[in-house]
Formats: sequence, C-alpha cells, structure tokens
Amino acid sequence: MLKSASLRLAALYTAAFVAAVLVLGVVTVLTTRAALSRQFDARILSESAALVQEFRIEGLTGVSQAVQERDRTPGALDYGLVTADGGAIAGRLAERRAIPGWSNLSLRQPDGERERIRVYTSSLANGYRLLVGGDDESIEAVDALLAERFLLAIVGVVMIGLLGGYSLGRGMGRRIAAITDAAEAIIDGDLSRRVPEARGGVDLARLAASFNRMLDRIDTLMESLRQVSNDIAHDLRTPLTRLRGRLEASLARPAGTEQAVAIEAALGELDAILATFAALLRIAEIEGGARRAAFETLDLTTVARIVVDAFAPSAEDAGQRLTLEGGDPVLIEGDRELITQMLVNLVENGLRHAGNRAWVRVRCGAEGGRSILSVIDNGPGVPDSERERLFDRFHRLEANRSTPGSGLGLALVAAVARLHGAEASLRDAAPGLEARVVFVQGGRTLPIPNPTVSAS
Repeated sequence: MLKSASLRLAALYTAAFVAAVLVLGVVTVLTTRAALSRQFDARILSESAALVQEFRIEGLTGVSQAVQERDRTPGALDYGLVTADGGAIAGRLAERRAIPGWSNLSLRQPDGERERIRVYTSSLANGYRLLVGGDDESIEAVDALLAERFLLAIVGVVMIGLLGGYSLGRGMGRRIAAITDAAEAIIDGDLSRRVPEARGGVDLARLAASFNRMLDRIDTLMESLRQVSNDIAHDLRTPLTRLRGRLEASLARPAGTEQAVAIEAALGELDAILATFAALLRIAEIEGGARRAAFETLDLTTVARIVVDAFAPSAEDAGQRLTLEGGDPVLIEGDRELITQMLVNLVENGLRHAGNRAWVRVRCGAEGGRSILSVIDNGPGVPDSERERLFDRFHRLEANRSTPGSGLGLALVAAVARLHGAEASLRDAAPGLEARVVFVQGGRTLPIPNPTVSAS
C-alpha cells in the first residue's frame, strides 16, 4: 500500500514537472520564432528601402547593377527587378510575379526541390517593381534545435522527477508507517507508545507532536480513571463493611432502643455513601458544561457574605473565627448556585482542617482585570508535593482515611472553576493555606463602600 502510494506520488511529481517544462518549451519556441521572424522581415525591409533609394538616385541602371551584384554575393537575399508588364530586368526573382507588399513564393532549386521564400514587393516609378526576399531555413533550424533541446530536457526532468518523487514518497511512507505502527500498538493496549518526532517538514512535526500530546492526555485520563476506581473501591468498602456489621448486630439485638440506634447508625452510613455518589454525579454534570445556561452577572462579595453569615455562628460555637475581607462588589458571569457551593466547600475545608481556634478569612477582590476569590486559614497547611493532587478526586492527605469525608470537595471546586474559565490553586499562607480561585476571563469592581463582615 505504501509502495503504491509512493509510486503515485512520484508519478504526480514527475507529471507536474513535465507539464511545466512543456509549457515553458512551447512558450520559448513561439517567442523565439516570433522574434526571429520579426528580425528576418526587418532585414528584408531594410534591404528594400536601400534599393529603392538607389533607384531614386541612380535610376533604373543603378538599381539593376546593384541587384546583379547582390545576386552574386553568397548568403545574400534573393532579388528581382521587373517592368510594369512583368518583364524580367535583373535578379533571381525577376521572373516571379508578386503583388505589392508581403507574399510567399515557391522557387525551384537546381536540384529540383522547391524552396519557399518570403518576399516583399516595392513599387517604383514608371511601374517598375522591386522584389526582395529570402527563405526562412534559419528560423526552421532554430525551431528544430530548440525542440531537440527541450526533448532532452524533458527526458532529464522525467528521470529527476521519478527519483525525487520516489524518494519523497518513501520518506512520507516511512513517517505514515511510524504513525500507523504507533496507533496499532496503542490499539493493542500499549498506551506508552509514542510517534517518533519527524525531522524536516513542519506539518509532519506538528502532526506528530499533536498526536503525542493527545496520547499523553489519554494516558493521564486512563491513569486518573484507574486511580478513581481504586479510591472508590477503598472509600466505599469501609462504610459498606461497617454498614453490614451494624445491620447484623441489629438483627441479633432485641427490638427496642438498641436496635433503633443501630439502624440509625446504618442509615448514617448509607447517607454518606449516597452523598459520595451525588458528589460524583454533580462533578460529572459540571464538567459536561450543562450548567452554562444558568450563567448570570453576579457579585462574588454578595455570595461570600451569605456563606460567611451562614457559617459564622457554628464556627463561633466551635471556638473558631470566620471573617469576610473586602467589601467592594466584584462582578463575574457565572452560576450562582455553583459558585456558592464552591465557596461552601472551601470554607468547610478550612474550618475542618485548620483545627481548634482557627481563623478562616474569605477575601474578594480584583487584580489586573481578574476577579479573585480566596479562602485563607491559619492551620498547619499542606506540603508542596500534595497541593496540586488535592484537586484530584478521592485524594486525601490521610493514608488511612479515618476522618469523615470523601475527598471530593476540592475536586468539585476545580470542576466549578474550570466551568467558569477560572483557575483554582493552593498556596502557602505562612502559616496556613490559601485556596485561591482566579477568574482569568476578567472581573470588575465597583467602588461602593461596604463594611467587613466578621464573626468571632
């Protein structure tokens, strides 16, 4: 298949070159012939003008002698001088009849062959006529020479075209074969296979680079899927095991308060499992972009104030502080419900992990035309190596996963941020951690003073 493709490419390559040479040859021959014809006619006209001038000065005798002398000169043109009634006076063409102006005559050569000549006839005084002409053998010789040279050129072009086209086709065939082999290997399950980087040829290099980036993305997604599957199995196995144990224990107990407590605990485990699946479905819905229809212009500061007001009392009861910094409106285009859920997740994450006597600050503002939402705590913080991974589904700092939670809170934050064209990140707050969401598509502030909302 590749060989046939190479041959077809070589044939097309050669045909294009041959067509170009043919066009060039035809144009060259026609242009050269026209130029030579004009030069030949100019020579005849110049000679006719000279003899006409000779007739005016020397009369019939002078021009007759001049015609006879030119007839004896080797390589000269053909001449003729005739009377008004067609009588021959001098020259080879004296016996030929011609109308004034240009005409084509046929003369018999001594060897019996016919010679075609081009003649210009001038009218003289008293009805005399002067004929000057010549054959165009030189023009035909040049035409034949050019045709021969272009034929040789076409043969050379065909050879070069076939070699060049075949070489080019083989190079393309090897690169296509490399891409095909990589694709077949990936189909067979080797996701680590990559396309060799192409040398020479920007298009093929870009194709190989794009193909490899696509494979890297697929490999990342597959690895993420495997990790998510493992995390789901790990996170659900523990509550399901506890749930089974409690249900078995409730069957062994007599009906009454103890059984009711066991069933209530089992229902709590079921609620946790259902909440995990609900979070997964919500993240999938967000990443699918289905919520873009609910976008509207909203104020981040107003959303933050509502969340802070809702969580401040419970934070105070737990000996923690939750405050809002920045009172100017910060306007963005987004889904109010999702932005609220994102901020709730960040606030809960800060209050849960910052510990007792924690201080969590919610900050809204704009920098360089970008809206920024931050949640800052003064807790123990997170190691640098773990910050990016915390946005992955089910990823948690605790290896034994003993504390409540599913590890989906920050994953939902990342999904909401991506839906809004924003970028979510975690930074060191020294001490503590700052969760920062930057709406890179722009935001704007309105200078309306508003006091800081604080709960302590």
